[in-house]
Amino acid sequence: MGRRRRGRMIDGVIVLDKPQGLSSNHALQQVKRLFNAAKAGHTGSLDPLATGVLPLCLGEATKFAQFVLDAEKGYLSTFALGVETDTLDAEGEVTATEDATGIGVEAIDAAISTLTGPIEQVPPMYSALKRNGQPLYKLARQGVEVERQSRLVVVSEFARQAFRPGVIAEVDVLITCSKGTYIRSLAASLGEKLGIPAHVRKLRRIKAGPYALSSAVTVQDVEKAASEGESCLDALLQPIDGPLMALAPVFLGSSAAFYLQQGQAVRVSNGPQSGMVRAYGDADTFLGIGEMLEDGRVAPRRLVVSRQR
Repeated sequence: MGRRRRGRMIDGVIVLDKPQGLSSNHALQQVKRLFNAAKAGHTGSLDPLATGVLPLCLGEATKFAQFVLDAEKGYLSTFALGVETDTLDAEGEVTATEDATGIGVEAIDAAISTLTGPIEQVPPMYSALKRNGQPLYKLARQGVEVERQSRLVVVSEFARQAFRPGVIAEVDVLITCSKGTYIRSLAASLGEKLGIPAHVRKLRRIKAGPYALSSAVTVQDVEKAASEGESCLDALLQPIDGPLMALAPVFLGSSAAFYLQQGQAVRVSNGPQSGMVRAYGDADTFLGIGEMLEDGRVAPRRLVVSRQR
């Protein structure tokens, strides 16, 4: 018999505006403790240097965290031109410098254009990727560098927002990209295109899948709500179907909803011809995700427990 989880059986998504200096896991554990949640998980980590949108899933919402992890992300970042660090961000040790006063906006825009669209990117050594079970950042701290395979990522938007010239120049950029894109590597690549070292000075995530900064709350907001009681705390939660907004919805009658929840494929009217869908029963109760079959039925793929609307 499995051991019962401690904490509340609470379900939902809280969109945290992660502060600088806090790891994603530390942020998750703080929120889990404040909610006294039995189960929690995040949707892809942010570097401690980075701030911004970090969706955290509680309870049944953890079943759908992968949809946010796989979704497009948006960032505002400041790149420092003329200085390289070993981590490719402001937390690292300086490894190279060069006068950036000769760099202008025309050259920056031309370089940015070559880094937009599908591009090959080599992950940085200071990353959580593993080699033989060992995170690369641990090897990097030991002075060990290993060969990394390049990967295809998609940078759908890469735009200069502001430029401040100088010996160490700064360029503010807006980036929208696919999962697995390293902004630090983009900064280094931009520097390479310009012929000078570069690193990320500031990084703020403004979007993760369907979630934006406008719906985010701070750790202080969560702490204040917790001090006012569970009802105030739970009011911060967003619905568990939020990560699935890119999927088409299907609506089932009470009988079809019952059989779907028993693990059976059921017929739906006006559903898509194929693909994954989010399924709802009576009173728009969210049931989980299913997959459309060729005969017009929807088969259950990941369902939620009945306590959650």
